[in-house]
Formats: sequence, structure tokens, C-alpha cells
Amino acid sequence: MNQDHIRNFAIVAHIDHGKSTLADRLLEMTGTIAKRDMKAQILDSNPIERERGITIKLAPVRMHYKDYILNLIDTPGHVDFGYEVSRSLAACEGALLVVDATQGVQAQTLANLHQARQHKLTIIPIINKIDMPTARIEETGRELEALGFPPISPITPSSPILISAKTGENVEKVLEAIVERLPSPQGVPSGTPLRGLVFSSQYDTHKGVVVFVRIVDGEIPFLSSTRLKFMASGASVTPIEVGYFIPQMQTIGTGEKLSAGEVGYIATGLKDVRFAKVGDTITLFPNHPNHPNHPNLLPLPGYKEPKPMVFLSLFPVSSEEFSYARETMEKLRLSDSAFTFRPISSLALGNGFHCGFLGLLHAEIVQERLSREFDLNMIATAPSVEYHLTKKSGAEISIQSAAEFPDPTVIAEVREPVMTVTIYTPKRYIGPVMQLAQEKRGAFVDLSYKSDQSYLSYRMPLSEMIIDFFDRLKSITEGYASLDYEFFDYKQVDVAKIDILVNKEKVDALSFLVVRDQAHARSIEITDRLAAVIPRQQFEVPIQAAIGGKVVARSDVKAFRKDVIQKLYGGDRTRKDKLLKKQKKGKARMKMIGKVEIPQSAFFQVLKRE
Repeated sequence: MNQDHIRNFAIVAHIDHGKSTLADRLLEMTGTIAKRDMKAQILDSNPIERERGITIKLAPVRMHYKDYILNLIDTPGHVDFGYEVSRSLAACEGALLVVDATQGVQAQTLANLHQARQHKLTIIPIINKIDMPTARIEETGRELEALGFPPISPITPSSPILISAKTGENVEKVLEAIVERLPSPQGVPSGTPLRGLVFSSQYDTHKGVVVFVRIVDGEIPFLSSTRLKFMASGASVTPIEVGYFIPQMQTIGTGEKLSAGEVGYIATGLKDVRFAKVGDTITLFPNHPNHPNHPNLLPLPGYKEPKPMVFLSLFPVSSEEFSYARETMEKLRLSDSAFTFRPISSLALGNGFHCGFLGLLHAEIVQERLSREFDLNMIATAPSVEYHLTKKSGAEISIQSAAEFPDPTVIAEVREPVMTVTIYTPKRYIGPVMQLAQEKRGAFVDLSYKSDQSYLSYRMPLSEMIIDFFDRLKSITEGYASLDYEFFDYKQVDVAKIDILVNKEKVDALSFLVVRDQAHARSIEITDRLAAVIPRQQFEVPIQAAIGGKVVARSDVKAFRKDVIQKLYGGDRTRKDKLLKKQKKGKARMKMIGKVEIPQSAFFQVLKRE
């Protein structure tokens, strides 16, 4: 295929601005999907994506329009899946920036635009949902102008395109703009060593690791003797299958090839997922006779490793599932490079994994995928962030959970991660938003206005954001606010470790770190909640919160009580007292030897805040 007739592009937008709907219309208008097979959000193949109405994983597809091949890589819109967006953009030359005419430019619109410009992509601005009665087309156009785009004009070739992805109005103009405005790939198709960028991957039971590649230079012929090499891991493979996405995987025929500029997949047959990493460069095996003698072959720029921001521990409900859980997590990490894990052990919950995520929604989605795709139920502990500690000896350490927190007497300083948070909200909600930010220990930085929208900037500890900040922000602004955040710095903080004791036994999985000023109130809150969810026993169960050796809060789970005096029909008081005293001794003995089983719901109570 002539590279001049190839266009590689991504669609980027804030969540719920119509990105997946636009992808549907493009697939429909190019005849990629037959009308009888068409359904809403067709590229969101994961059931979780369809149920929640969000995209969580990039999805490539090849379309034919006139004499052109259009390779679309659909991207997520939520801030927690920004890493998927960066990988999509690295495989493209252009991007469609979709903005909802009813909401205007939002937080993730700006974040994705910034990423696209960093990758030096050509950007086509699109104003969607112009059919809605509440559409603010002119105002949205002015917001795009402020970002450096031309004003809305029928005679300006690079001006924003006004569309309705739902009805299909003007979507044909988007296809024309992709062909006319976006550049073609600039790789060397033949006579040069093969270099392909691995931008995503997944695991298939029969085909092994399947890598998604953008061919930058050279070509991959479909020959059984072709051997390929991953430049970073050093693994060499003979492909089982080579093909492209329509959006299902379509194998190329004998004599065909994937050449420079194209996007496709390679089924490697690898069973060890560690050898095929996202961001690696794939090339022909050096000993292959077709491999050019090119000693200075350099790998393509990969990706900066994503830094997890939220940490929590996951434990298999059954200890026998630990080995299966490890294999499952390896496979899941293949399709989600931002997810990290390492084995840990807990006295209360046995062997498990300490996992890192980009955000709380990311953690929630991963747990749901483990349950649905792999039938693996896990107990989750309270989320935490990474703290940097300086000991009195001068040594510096990092901890990611309360279980790793050392004895307070050896600590000189604790520093927590602080984020720069940008909140976009209509002006009428500024008061409640500022009050919420202050509750979350946010330090005010800036406030500006553009038309009816206000832009607030805060420096806020990540530990305050990971529990319920986003949910409460949406609640107080009736869903109108949007949020973007990035790491700022580590700042000193006075934290305390709260240990939870159930029946006077410490449950390390329920321990958590909290700012000392909030320790007492949070301890009362947690003990009360646990007392409500831990089942009643034949004896009274105390639930205590302690800082060091000092108990700061307590709630009790009341015991079941048998009415031992029911059989008495008369007599003096001493007969009743004798039976009650005997029952009391039995309860005390039972309490000494009794064990309390803590249900999974108890662990989730530590996560929540009203």
C-alpha cells in the first residue's frame, strides 16, 4: 500500500463527549461494519465498557474510504486511563479533538490536547452534539479559538467541523478532513530494517501473546520462516499470524505483508507474557537471511513507564487460588501496562498482591475485570499512596501501605504526594467546590473565568483525592464539573498509623494511615462502621482503633443472648441471678477462645466516606 494513501489517527475527548459514537458513524459510513451488525459503541467490546458507558482500553480498526486506508485508534476519555491515550497518540500522525457543544472545553480536553501537541500531531477540532437544544456552538468555538484553533468559518479550511455524531450530520466532512488535513506516514517501506512499535497487547489462549504494532520502517512478510525479535527483551519468535483489525482480527493472505505506515497485529505464540512489553520495538531476527546488515539499528522511542499513584492490596478469597491469581495478573498486566503488582503476605488474609493503579476508577475496573474475565474474586484493602520517609539515621525509604510503616520513634520526617488539581465548573458552583477543596486540605492557587465557566487550581494531597473527592465533586455540581490532575511534589505531613483490633487481635489488612489531626474522628467513623458489618457472635466483640499502644476509639458488636431465665416460673430473685451468673462465666470463657470471621464487606467500609 502506498503510504501517501494511509492515514493514522486517534480520537481524543473528555469523557462522554461523543468519541465512541463518532467512531461508530465513521465505521458505518466507510462500510467497515455492515448495518445489520451495527450496535452502539461497537469498539467498546468489553462488557464493563458498555455497561458503564466509558472506554477503558484503546481499540484499533482499519477503514477504507475512497482510495485511502484510515487506521483509527479509539482512546479512553477518563483521566485514570490517560496512559492508553499516550500510547495511541505515539502510533498516529493526527488526532480528532472532539468537544461537546453543550459542555464546551473540559479538563480532559485540555490534557489530551496537550499530549497530542507534545507528540507533534496534526489536530482537527470537532464540535459535536450540535443537534442538542442546549448546544452552545459559538461559545464553544470561542473556547477553541483561545486554544489556538481558527474561528468557526465555512471558508477556513482548518476551522472546527460542526457535527452530530448521533444523527450523522456532517460526519462525511470529518472523513474528507482526515484525508485532506492529516499527513501520511513518513517511514521507509522497503530496503531498510524492519522497525515496528508495540503500542498494545493482549493474551490469547491459542495464539499466545498478540502484540498490536505500528510499522514505522520496513515490512513484515507473512512467511512461516520469518523470525522476529523484541529489541528490549531480546525474545525471538516465529509469528503464528500477522494481520490487521476490521475491527475483528483479519489475517493477511500468503504473499501479502504489513508495510511501513500500517497498523496491525502479530500473534507471537509466546506463553511467557514478560517477553512482550508494550513500548518495545520489534524487528527481524539478526540471523535471518533477509535482515539487512545494519549494526546501528536503534529501537524506536518507547513510553515513559507510568507511575502508579494509588496502591491497595488484593488477596484471593481462597488461598489455593494464589498461583492462578499470579498467572491471571501477569495476563492482565499485558493488556494494561499501567497496572503493577508484587506478592505480599498478611497474617489475617494470607498471601496476596500489593497492586499499583493510576487512580481509584482504574483500581475498580481492574478488580471487576479479574472477577468477570478470570472468575477470580479478591478481597481489597484500604487504598493508600506512596509516602517518602526520612529516618533519624538519615536513610530515606518509600512505603506504599500502612503495613510497611516503621516504628514512629525512628522517623524524622514523612512526605506525601501533592497534586496540582484543575477543576472546571460553571460559576454558580464555585462556593461549594471551594468548600470541598478546603475540606480536602487543598491549597488555593488560582481562579479564572471564561464566559460562564470557572477554572480553579489547587494543590491537594493525593491521599485526600483517592477516597471520594471525584464523586462528591460531581454531586455538588450536579455532574457539570470536570477534573484533571498531575503530580506536583512531595510535601511534609504529620501522619499517624491507625491499627484496627477485632476482639483484641490486630488485623493488619485494616490498618491505614491518616493525617494526625483527623485521626480521632476517622477512628470513630471506622470502628462504628465495622461494628455494623461484622456479624454478631455468642460473645461481645470489641472493635478498637489504636495509635501505637493507645486506644483512641472503640465500638462493640453486641452478643447474641439466650434467655436462660425463660424456664423459671416463680421463686425469689436469687434463682434468676444464679442462672445469669452462670451464663456470664460461660460467655467470658467463650470470648477467650472465640474467633471472629471478618466478612469482605468490612474491608470495603474502610474505603468509604460519607
